[in-house]
Amino acid sequence: MNIEKTLFAAADKMRGAMDSGEYKHLALGLLFLRYVSVAFHRLHDKLATDPLSNPEDRDEYLAENVFWVPESARWPHIAKNSKNPGIGVMIDDAMRAIEAENPSLKGALPKVFGKESLDKAMLTGLIELFTNGIKLDGTAHDFDLIGRIYEYCIGEFASSEGKRGGEFYTPKSVVDTLIEMLEPTKGRVYDPCCGTGGFFVQSEKFIDAHQGQKNDIAIYGQERNHTTFGLARMNLAIRGIFADIRWNSEGTLLKDAFPDERFDYILANPPFNISDWSGDLLREDARWKFGAPPVGNANFAWLQHIHAHLTAKGIAGVVLANGSMSSMSGGEGDIRRAMVQGDAVDCMVALPGQLFYGTQIPACLWILAKDKSNGIAKDATLRDRRGEVLFIDARKMGALVPGSRKQKELSPEEVARIARAYHAWRGEPDAGEYADEPGFCKAATLAEIEKYNFVLTPGRYVGAGATDEDGEPFEEKFDRLMGTLSIQFAEGRRLEGEIEARLGMLR
Repeated sequence: MNIEKTLFAAADKMRGAMDSGEYKHLALGLLFLRYVSVAFHRLHDKLATDPLSNPEDRDEYLAENVFWVPESARWPHIAKNSKNPGIGVMIDDAMRAIEAENPSLKGALPKVFGKESLDKAMLTGLIELFTNGIKLDGTAHDFDLIGRIYEYCIGEFASSEGKRGGEFYTPKSVVDTLIEMLEPTKGRVYDPCCGTGGFFVQSEKFIDAHQGQKNDIAIYGQERNHTTFGLARMNLAIRGIFADIRWNSEGTLLKDAFPDERFDYILANPPFNISDWSGDLLREDARWKFGAPPVGNANFAWLQHIHAHLTAKGIAGVVLANGSMSSMSGGEGDIRRAMVQGDAVDCMVALPGQLFYGTQIPACLWILAKDKSNGIAKDATLRDRRGEVLFIDARKMGALVPGSRKQKELSPEEVARIARAYHAWRGEPDAGEYADEPGFCKAATLAEIEKYNFVLTPGRYVGAGATDEDGEPFEEKFDRLMGTLSIQFAEGRRLEGEIEARLGMLR
């Protein structure tokens, strides 16, 4: 068992009756406190041996992109007082002190440790676990270790929270697939609904794996959920990633934080099929180049918002529900046709089911491009792909995560196969020759897509049968649709009652 899994299992045992969503902030907050203290002490010890440096000079830490940690907030002080009855208040004060000394963290850290209802024995146990359970050697490995543990815990909390966690957590294998397909190595990277920052973390890992420079990319993001916004900032800080992440309660579609900015890479997992997105207030928005999205579903609002924010040669990867590939309601079919005819769609990928926490709705990947006549990848000019769309059917890929009966993930080999097909089709010089593979991938012309009325389900093009196009098992689909129908019936009855009541008032 790896250290991440061992540590999470041990920490989770302490949770007791506490809700996972509440407990998450305790565990991740303490992990963050442990991280900033390790980073601080490592540089502090180094400065102490240099006669020309002052280990208590805040500017020394700023120059090294290390957070300044006041003495009362340093981990040895916290650990020493772990059994103090007032430890919870001490930790809250430590969080406030770190925010006061580091403006970039203002409002990001949890202050939930001093509550009367909190089990102090559980808090003491967590502190001791993170003191003794994380063995550090004083090297850069420390940061990677705590970062891995933090990332693992975010995923595990998303799994245990179900749908609420899954709304802002994109499974790692899905993130990896988009990162490997888009290859964000230079330029500006944006996520309009960034959640806990998973796309940003994986972008940095991709650069490291390909011997690139982290300073070659600039990161931007927006998030509506303030709690998740704080988690994202902590997640990025643990990785040493500095980003311009913004929050507002109205959300990206209604209040765009970067209206005049354009980005080279956009990676996003917007909330699926959102009906309450203020679409009635945005009918004339300039972002709707391909048509005004239906008021009752934000999927095509997200796609067009993202496409509008690409640079002249920019590229985007978007995770959406499978219905976006075939829906005709509310004018979505017309928008999809306009996007294909306008060469906005580069590639479509059908994913296997059971990848996402808390929902069985199958998902797909939309790869969008601003200019398919060329584009840049690895400093090489791509081939002209206008009038074509690549379809990849990955529904038969994936395997159950060890220890899970429901959760699937794509293997690194499967991720590489998907990315390799896309790179070869784009004409990347080191990707080899592209060839259609029956049942897996097909480069379809505009005329072929028109025959299917611009439905973009890969199964129609690569040779798979149409009966299982969405990849969702019949039993699960039946239960899901019956649940939706019951909700709609209940809403209909409520509206009937309201109408009758209002008519009665007119008598």
